[in-house]
Amino acid sequence: MTKDIIASAFEVHNILGYGFLEKVYQKALQVEFKRFVY
Repeated sequence: MTKDIIASAFEVHNILGYGFLEKVYQKALQVEFKRFVY
């Protein structure tokens, strides 16, 4: 599970890059986490 969380964070960062507000990253991580339903 930890591996999936870290992979999701890297995926969001690789797609969005930097410079967005924290809320944008939070929403993107929510979408990414939905791929890993346990």
